[in-house]
Amino acid sequence: MSSQSRKHRGYRTQRVAAEHLAANGFPHAEPVGAGRAGSDITGCVGIDWEVKARRNLDLPALMRQLDERAQDGVLGLGLIRPDGMGEASVGRWPVVLCFDDAIALLRAAGYGRPPEEET
Repeated sequence: MSSQSRKHRGYRTQRVAAEHLAANGFPHAEPVGAGRAGSDITGCVGIDWEVKARRNLDLPALMRQLDERAQDGVLGLGLIRPDGMGEASVGRWPVVLCFDDAIALLRAAGYGRPPEEET
């Protein structure tokens, strides 16, 4: 795959993801395109999206990228478009986040013991 086609696939993936977010409760989601530092999708207050649409994903590098941009009160999420999962399956693309953030989200959603029960 050429450099241009990789860039096109990456931007198209951002656009499809932003459209899916906009249709599912994040009406201001917008893709930013290639070459811009920071979140790949804007308009989702409190969320830093890093979108990856490539073979041989370097997961530790993705997590480092999110860690480098980490801010208090902002959830870093890595959206991955695996080979073989086209645009029609956007709702099934995996999302990666750090374990502690997953625990916090689960507890906020009512899973586990409520934080107020801990001493």
